Amino acid sequence: MNKGLKTALATIVLAQFLKIPIKQLETGRWDWRLFFETGGMPSSHSAGVSALATFIALEREMRTIDFALAALFGLIVMYDAQGVRRQAGELALRLNELAEEVKKLEDDPQQAVYKKRQQQLRARLGHEPIEVVGGALLGIATGAVSH
Repeated sequence: MNKGLKTALATIVLAQFLKIPIKQLETGRWDWRLFFETGGMPSSHSAGVSALATFIALEREMRTIDFALAALFGLIVMYDAQGVRRQAGELALRLNELAEEVKKLEDDPQQAVYKKRQQQLRARLGHEPIEVVGGALLGIATGAVSH
């Protein structure tokens, strides 16, 4: 495996791990499940693509097609993380709230329709812009250190 790929993958793992203590500072409790979840600070997707693009820029310079591909791929990933995936997460939140309201309005919440729905939709799919920026900065730092 080449060093650029190793750098990007290690940065993704680091970003996923960092979500745990950052969330602990916010909530006061440790949640190790965050390592396997999407969303949160920092964005591991942004960190990984930024680390790869930074490594390539330092290794081969910014005028190469390698860097152009990595940078364009990275911009698309970061746009998607804070755009489409974030909107899908917000929609999931609204649907979960609507389901709770329907339960409250029903006389008999034990109807078959509620038995089919055993878990709520995942609402943490995307990122706030600050989470994307945090991931990008982490990626730039790890890409530079790796080089």
